[in-house]
Amino acid sequence: MTPAPAARQPDGAVRVAAVGDIHLSPDCAGLLRPAFATLPECADLLLLAGDLTRHGTVDEAVVVADEVRGLGVPVVAVLGNHDYHSDQEADITRVLAAAGVSVLEGQSVTFSVAGHTVGVAGAKGFCGGFAGRSAGAFGEPEMKAWVRTAHIGAERLSTALEELSADRCEVRIALTHFSPVPDTLAGEPVEIYPFLGSYLLAEAIDAVGADLAVHGHAHLGTEHGRTAGGVRVRNVAQPVIDRAFALYQLPVHGHGSGM
Repeated sequence: MTPAPAARQPDGAVRVAAVGDIHLSPDCAGLLRPAFATLPECADLLLLAGDLTRHGTVDEAVVVADEVRGLGVPVVAVLGNHDYHSDQEADITRVLAAAGVSVLEGQSVTFSVAGHTVGVAGAKGFCGGFAGRSAGAFGEPEMKAWVRTAHIGAERLSTALEELSADRCEVRIALTHFSPVPDTLAGEPVEIYPFLGSYLLAEAIDAVGADLAVHGHAHLGTEHGRTAGGVRVRNVAQPVIDRAFALYQLPVHGHGSGM
């Protein structure tokens, strides 16, 4: 797997590597490690945007853990729907944590990188649709439960972002699996947009604030998007970025773009 081109770090910037939907299984062992081994040369941290395994089993999580163990940069992850498929998400989280990965679900984590305090708020999120074309909590209990799950995911992301605000992080990143905006779904069949993300995630991001939002899940989507409040959104599903990871330079204190 080809790594992203190395980028020189400008003054006052944090370099973020990100990828999602790598869908690893035992037959993929060692596939990403050569590219990931280059991360200390080009990035300050690595974000994993869910769907790390193929079927959500512990054996697959062990492969993921071996790919990212001891990389020399912090690794932060959220799980995706594939990682929940076999009802082993708690065990998957433990396997990844044992390899040094910060697995977030409604929590945040901060690091001192490149001389700056960087915070990542993470939650898987859920589907439900976007403004004007979203599901409502009306009717059958199954529909109400579905919509409530979307609200819970957004509330968890909001709580995690508020923690970063309280910590006065210089750079704040929102990490989800499901998309917060329809922009990054362009290329997917419009009929399945409601199953790929929720506007509630974008509302949470805009209400609290972030410098970047990263997600996966939409394999046929588009890399670049933006929330209504102007937060940059990046779809880093591996079929979209078509490389081992994407690299983004985040300016500190809003100087420059590099995106």
